[in-house]
Amino acid sequence: MTLTLTLLCLFAFLAGFIDAVVGGGGLIQLPAMLLLLKGVPVPTILGTGKVSSLAGTSAALQRYAGKVPMRWRAVGAAAVTAGMFSFAGSRVVSLLPAALLRPLVLGLLVVIAIYTFWRKDFGAIHAPRLPENKEPLYGILIGALLGFYDGFFGPGTGSFLLFAFVGLFGYDFITSSASAKLVNVATNVASLAYFAFTDQILYRVALPMAVCNILGSMLGARMALRRGTGFMRVLFLVVVCGIIVKLGYDTFQQT
Repeated sequence: MTLTLTLLCLFAFLAGFIDAVVGGGGLIQLPAMLLLLKGVPVPTILGTGKVSSLAGTSAALQRYAGKVPMRWRAVGAAAVTAGMFSFAGSRVVSLLPAALLRPLVLGLLVVIAIYTFWRKDFGAIHAPRLPENKEPLYGILIGALLGFYDGFFGPGTGSFLLFAFVGLFGYDFITSSASAKLVNVATNVASLAYFAFTDQILYRVALPMAVCNILGSMLGARMALRRGTGFMRVLFLVVVCGIIVKLGYDTFQQT
């Protein structure tokens, strides 16, 4: 168990680093847990991973706070709505096969990757394009869609949030990453509440992983603030392409 826990902590650190910058840490952490925690029920693995994810995301948000301007009305509306719909998604996941979403999500990610690669200035300039009084409405819409998706399926939620804040709201990558972290904290709290209530968390694994995820998140947020939008754009493309490969492989395996 010592070796297994050490490996899980290393993956949690890497996941925290990636997630703090551009999202997508779950692509690293969840497969590692599924591989290393053989015999553990999947809901328990998900609940255990949520402890680590919430800790790291909260640490990244704290690192961004005060250093990145936040549009609180829009982001707050998105966060509250996302939390409620994430809980709903966690309930619905037991009724419908998540595999039905894979082809749709795969197609959306391919479009996002192509668009980001084609638009060299994408996310480079912070120029909010929506009227300030309409931002909360769009925040509620984004929160509902991606909050439900995170609770129901999950992979790439942070990257989708980042893309939405850049593409729809006109924020730069750093502001979008900080905004996405706040929404992610809300979805993780809602999901974690469900898993904790149903007693599906291995705390002896979750707590050490949480510490390592926090360390990775703090380092990732620090590097993002130091290196700026150019670095984040490149890493965003790398992570999105990684998620495409992973989902494509999973989809192919099930056909």
